[in-house]
Amino acid sequence: MEKYLLPDIRDLHRIDVYEAHGGYKAFRKALQMKTEDVTEEVKKSGLKGRGGACFPTGLKWTFMPKQSDKPKYLCVNGDESEPGTFKDRQIFEFNPHLMIEGTLIAAYAMGGSISYIYVRGEYGKWIKMIEKALHDAYAKGYIGQNILGSGFSTEIIVHRGAGAYICGEESALMNSIEGDRGYPRVKPPFPAQNGLWGRATTINNVETISNVPLIIDRGWEWYSKIGAPKYPGPILVGVSGHVNKPGVYELPTGVPLLEIIHKYAGGVPGNKAIKAVFPGGSSTMVLRGDQLEGVCMDAESLKAAGSSVGTAGLIVMDEDTDLIKVIARIAKFYYHESCGQCTPCREGTGWLWKILNRFENGEGRWEDIDLLLDVANNVEGNTICALGDAAAWPVQSMVRRFRDEFERRAKIPRPKVLEAVAV
Repeated sequence: MEKYLLPDIRDLHRIDVYEAHGGYKAFRKALQMKTEDVTEEVKKSGLKGRGGACFPTGLKWTFMPKQSDKPKYLCVNGDESEPGTFKDRQIFEFNPHLMIEGTLIAAYAMGGSISYIYVRGEYGKWIKMIEKALHDAYAKGYIGQNILGSGFSTEIIVHRGAGAYICGEESALMNSIEGDRGYPRVKPPFPAQNGLWGRATTINNVETISNVPLIIDRGWEWYSKIGAPKYPGPILVGVSGHVNKPGVYELPTGVPLLEIIHKYAGGVPGNKAIKAVFPGGSSTMVLRGDQLEGVCMDAESLKAAGSSVGTAGLIVMDEDTDLIKVIARIAKFYYHESCGQCTPCREGTGWLWKILNRFENGEGRWEDIDLLLDVANNVEGNTICALGDAAAWPVQSMVRRFRDEFERRAKIPRPKVLEAVAV
């Protein structure tokens, strides 16, 4: 497949090289269109969010009020803090102007007066690269007042996060931009009605917004024919774990997971069997390695398999992996990153980690297996934001799909009454 998000063009991060290969042509084209037609083009393309929720992008844009006497804002979410997710920084480094062009088109379509590119604080190198790209775009007249004589004006600002995973959640992200603690907000009201400083706001992921120039440049029909029909377009798949060639691969949606692992990522070292995979980052439900046949990297296929596409961060674990150690480490991450606002998440994530820590240390009890499910079930769906779900899903799926691993590590053996019933 031809690569569109990360094409093999040397120095594409430079604005002159980007322009020489058609850069900002889509933005110029958009400025000649009615704003509602730009939104309709994105809507008909079928583009869905690449940040995990998979919400239709064009539809999300329609939630913004058409007329407003107050400023409207756009936030581009580059706070990729989830374990196994490292795709956005590839755009920051190799094709930042594509993201900037998509941001400008989105701001024009929705009437956004200011756009904030929110980047995790640890990405110091990439923040400097984005700021350089923005400086060059300002110098060329693509950002600012009366852009290219169109009468449209907008600004773009880079906002550095402070390393909090919770700020990847859209309302916590807005609180962070406002200078407050990154606490998620109760919804409704939703950002399109009451976002930054109480004004209409839309939040899109970096990869999502980077798809927009492709749609405007080549048309929605062309875009909708790439990959899976219900989840079209190119997708950046970050492959990590036990593979020979970890990295970010641009592919059409709908490519089988096994093809991604063996053809693109070079297979598993030592030709070992695949024991398990997280298909979309550490917050997605784990899948057994012996049940991957026919499972593809798209929202519908992964949902049918009992997981989700998430951020397409494919984590591969071979036959020798200690899954108890893996899930205990993941649980510790979510316990550490919980903002503490909601009692089920604040207490439940810690409880999950402590129970898993018992198993890791050889002190797990038989009843702890079902206790893990009970705690996770009480966290899931009972929090303001989805961090509680993100903490619960990997634990639930690991226990259900690899229960034998927990049974073997239980310090207290199976109760005799249960053995009798089993016989």
